[in-house]
Amino acid sequence: MRIVVAAVACFAFARIASGREAVAPAKVEEQKLGPLHDNILLWRTTRDGQRLAYAAAVEGKVVVVLDGQPGPPCDAIAPGTLRFSPDGKRLGYIAAKGKKQFAVIDGQAGPEFDGILERHPFFSPDGAHVAYAGHRGGKWTVVLDGQPGPEFDAILADNPVFSPDGKRLAYAAKKGDKWSVIVDGQAGPPFDAIQAGAPFFSPDGTRLAYGAERGGKWVAIVDSQAGPPVDAILPGSPRFSPDGKRLAYAAQLGKKQAVFLDGRAGPELDAIAEGSPAFSPDGARLAWGGRVGGKHHLFLDGQPGPPFDALGRGDPVFSPDGTRVAYSAKKGQKWAVVLDGKPGPDFDALLDRTPVFSPDSRRVAYGARQGQKWLVVLDGQPGPPWDGLTARTLVFSADGKRIAYGARKGDAWLMVADGQSGPEFGGIGEGTAAFSPDGSRLLYVAGRATRKFVIVDGQAGPEFDDIAPPAFSPDGRHVAYRAKRGDAKASQSFIVLDGQAGPAYDGVIPNGPAWRPDGSVEYLAHRAQVLYRVRQAPPGR
Repeated sequence: MRIVVAAVACFAFARIASGREAVAPAKVEEQKLGPLHDNILLWRTTRDGQRLAYAAAVEGKVVVVLDGQPGPPCDAIAPGTLRFSPDGKRLGYIAAKGKKQFAVIDGQAGPEFDGILERHPFFSPDGAHVAYAGHRGGKWTVVLDGQPGPEFDAILADNPVFSPDGKRLAYAAKKGDKWSVIVDGQAGPPFDAIQAGAPFFSPDGTRLAYGAERGGKWVAIVDSQAGPPVDAILPGSPRFSPDGKRLAYAAQLGKKQAVFLDGRAGPELDAIAEGSPAFSPDGARLAWGGRVGGKHHLFLDGQPGPPFDALGRGDPVFSPDGTRVAYSAKKGQKWAVVLDGKPGPDFDALLDRTPVFSPDSRRVAYGARQGQKWLVVLDGQPGPPWDGLTARTLVFSADGKRIAYGARKGDAWLMVADGQSGPEFGGIGEGTAAFSPDGSRLLYVAGRATRKFVIVDGQAGPEFDDIAPPAFSPDGRHVAYRAKRGDAKASQSFIVLDGQAGPAYDGVIPNGPAWRPDGSVEYLAHRAQVLYRVRQAPPGR
């Protein structure tokens, strides 16, 4: 089986499609890691694409291969269990031998069970610990770092849960007909049920919350203290503020619904919007959408905003510093963006995934349609009309001084940067526009017919059949991306660094490449069933 996500156009020393002569990279180092097996069943990479693990069928058995090195054979690998720790240093999965299942962590097999919960094991955020839940003889236990805990009659799905700092572990377990939450080995009070998805740690790991039911009433348990009884705790709740100091949740009260903040109920509403409530990034403010009668309001810190016929999905949007809030709202047949409580001009429609705040929180932009024309509204000022706007291309520079977006003019697409129109193309890649960290450079993917290329500083690079989103180096001096030439039957993959293609491979492993301090990139690739670790320097080095 070939792992091909972004593949190659041509070998590094060949003439590229644009007609310009390619210049060979100054230095490419290949490290052979091992063979790449046929019959790959499933695979995973680390977040930076620097490590690859896969399960392959070999002589009637299943073998997990990590960075080209095979592990011990087993009868099967449970789907969805092959996973790296967040730091990429450790690997775990659930394997089967006969009718038994066991966890394999860092190549070492754990105790056998009759079954292990799906999507296990779980690594702590720091990668130092690993846990999973298994059952044997009708009894369930949580295994932490290879040591089984006490036995229960059931463990709640998606449990156990590590705290964000990795120092604490919690899970909901059933003994007899009662459920309790086990925190750091200590059982909490018994309940008839525990909310699905619970428990929840605060971002700093010092606090714990969950919803629990007893005698037909639900309560939010926060730091072992029960809140007021309600008829139900709505999905997505409770949730801590980013600083962990506050807790909010939406609840059902008879035929009404309300948001509770630190145990105190807000106004009763006919319905609360999906995804509510939401804290600002600094945790100082809380917003939620709600319906009263036939009108919808955005409630900010408990105070209702003006009435509308509908609120946009995914709203509200807080500025990065938490001081400003924006959302889309409908009155009659018109839509408007409400910024800091004040509705803007009316439009026939608003672009999805907008409004967008600049990173410094000073500016806000969104796409809107008036009649048959689309435009970008920046700081309340409508821009020029276009025949269309691309989704997910409205982007600010890090300092908030620059803005770019993709627009359609007739049948042509172009990038508009700081109000200036760029060259016209057949298409603009959604979500590919990006400024360099200092804001001085802009890149994006564009195309004509079936060919794609990267535009950097207004200059088009070589053409390919497919291109993954490009990225600037941390210092903004270099640009790298994965590219492909060919189709599903026959293709080549490579990494393009500063417009120059590296060596051709049958496939380049996704999530890479990773930047190195000297401006070079490192990635995994395979050719002729051999896996390589490749380090590629910028042209001219």
